[in-house]
Amino acid sequence: MRSDGWERVRSWQPPVGWTRVCSVDAHTEGEPLRVILSGFPFADGDTVLERRRTTRERHDGLRRALMWEPRGHADMYGCIVMPPVTAEADLSVIFTHNDGYSTMCGHGIIGVATVLVECGAIESRAGEVAIGIDTPAGFVLAHADVSSEGRVRRVRFRNVRSFAERLDAQVDVPGVGTVHYDLAFGGAYYAYVDAAAFGVRLVPGEAGRLIDLGRRIKEAVQVIDPPSHPDDDELSFIYGTIFVDEASDAEHHSRNVCVFADGEVDRCPTGTGVSGRLAIHHARGELGVGEEIRIESILGTCFEGQVLDEVELGGRTAIVPEVAGRAWITGRHEFLVAPDDPLGEGFLVR
Repeated sequence: MRSDGWERVRSWQPPVGWTRVCSVDAHTEGEPLRVILSGFPFADGDTVLERRRTTRERHDGLRRALMWEPRGHADMYGCIVMPPVTAEADLSVIFTHNDGYSTMCGHGIIGVATVLVECGAIESRAGEVAIGIDTPAGFVLAHADVSSEGRVRRVRFRNVRSFAERLDAQVDVPGVGTVHYDLAFGGAYYAYVDAAAFGVRLVPGEAGRLIDLGRRIKEAVQVIDPPSHPDDDELSFIYGTIFVDEASDAEHHSRNVCVFADGEVDRCPTGTGVSGRLAIHHARGELGVGEEIRIESILGTCFEGQVLDEVELGGRTAIVPEVAGRAWITGRHEFLVAPDDPLGEGFLVR
């Protein structure tokens, strides 16, 4: 390479007409998060659910370009940062994955709070910094624990009202048989099942089996037992299957592995999934207000969760859950899409 080659690369600008999207990437206890800060069109809408709908209808090709190969992968996850829709919020977010758009995401809240504080987008000081975030499922309040060096040591957030919709239900799953499950909402709906019932372990080497079982169970429950959220029909769908087993560390409560979207495997314990777990244990009388549990992921990383309060939602008992975890920035990116690239909107190969 010529002596001034590196300087030429650094000063190169893509041609006019190319799409340019800037992000800061992070991971929350192992689960990736691409925080999209510029270049993604702001969607119209007075609520985040409306913006989510508009994004799906008008800009889904760009979502695929950023989540799918060659810029992403089958288990990629993203967060589009937008202006707030409520007076108490600092920002709003739309969460994206390989199959579309989430209604809420706990690891996304922890990750985006960490990114925005550490990069200076949110004014911070040593101690706790409160960040109000509008999500499709509702308003979420996060608190970032900031060190004197400006690093975020931990984020805890008060999630949307969560509840157990059905306990001890069962469904016939093609190719599997009768499956016993609990159905709960923690910002999204999940079917919770006992991993031991399938003879599967919650470790990375079992990911293939977990994906197959998770997809089958999710589809069967959606057909036979579709949920109905009391606030909005757009929240009324099964987002994933969560397998539960004993923790590998005796000091921890249990282990979660979530299979969601189109067979994505969550590397972290799943913040909305932990919220649903809290609701289930509270409904069974196993967890009181103020009691905390620590739940492992497929990697052994952990989230802490506790029930802050008991509330009413649509004639049923719900809880206000709090979930906490850690995130780390992994990179800054400017993604480019050439207008003549035949694979510009991405692809997936599993």
